[in-house]
Amino acid sequence: MSAKSSSPRLSRPTRRGLLAVGGALGIGAALAACGGEKASGSKSDTGSGAGEKSGPWSFTDDRGTKAETKAVPKNIVAFTGMAAALHDYGVEVKGVFGPTKGKDGKADVQAGDLDISKVEIIGNTFGEFDVEKYAKLMPELLISDMWEKDKLWYVPEGSAKKIYSLAPQVALWASSTNMEKALARRAGLAASLGADLKAPKTVDAKSRFEKASARLRAAAKAHPDITVMIGSASADLFYVSLAKMSADTLYFQELGVKFVEPKVDKAGFFEGLSWENVGKYKADVIMMDNRSAVLQPKDIAGKPTWAGLPAVKAGQVIPRVTEPIYSYAKCAPILEDLAKAIETAKKVS
Repeated sequence: MSAKSSSPRLSRPTRRGLLAVGGALGIGAALAACGGEKASGSKSDTGSGAGEKSGPWSFTDDRGTKAETKAVPKNIVAFTGMAAALHDYGVEVKGVFGPTKGKDGKADVQAGDLDISKVEIIGNTFGEFDVEKYAKLMPELLISDMWEKDKLWYVPEGSAKKIYSLAPQVALWASSTNMEKALARRAGLAASLGADLKAPKTVDAKSRFEKASARLRAAAKAHPDITVMIGSASADLFYVSLAKMSADTLYFQELGVKFVEPKVDKAGFFEGLSWENVGKYKADVIMMDNRSAVLQPKDIAGKPTWAGLPAVKAGQVIPRVTEPIYSYAKCAPILEDLAKAIETAKKVS
């Protein structure tokens, strides 16, 4: 899943490239299942408060790889979305890589509540990873999502060996699992790094997530005729994603949401449609990729085939958080928004 720049490129796209630039729709490789649901049993894996951690630290990631340090890591560098999730649990990082700062200088949607002025940005687009900056941070731990087995998201393959030699790594699935499990794994990682999962803020966020899941399940059950399409737009193509290939939409599907099922490409992730054929699939609600690297609904409003879609004419288009920040606080609103869309949607397909 890779890209050469922050804007979609459609000539000879690689599998990783399409995932990165907007053909992705939040999809990953359906390869190995999650490595265990718990971190290894060191003193630092107990989940107590940050001030109580001492002694050796270890965590077994979803590759089955055990990261170990002599003490709980403090100099942490993480993929932006992962850093944002850890921030929600009270764990801060020193550096980030991935979409962090927009051209306007403001935080990218994937940065969540991170104060981007307080972290070193190692790279801001796919393929960017300043190894020298990374080394100067004296990293003790590198953390990222994993969309394809054994590949850390946004870590360039060409320099991965050198990057990995500088610090242990933790990779957690963003595909080949569902949202509920992805959340549990990241919460477990945060706990191992000093987060208090019993803090009122975290407990409340998890409760909200559970209520939102129940609401979405109820909405899907009450409106079984409502069909949802997962879309992403580039200048030349409209991509329709297969729900089961991403942790978030797989979970929505498990809760009962009825998704359009495209005839996927060889990689099994999505189908690319020309704008002339954008009406191939019937849908009542369209979820559109919200990442900064892809076109947004306002950018394609002038395309007649898009404007003519029944869901578009009915105003039943909602943002799709394609790469969720996997904290309970960030995921609960995603479920609430989809539930509301299904509850209020008119059957137009």
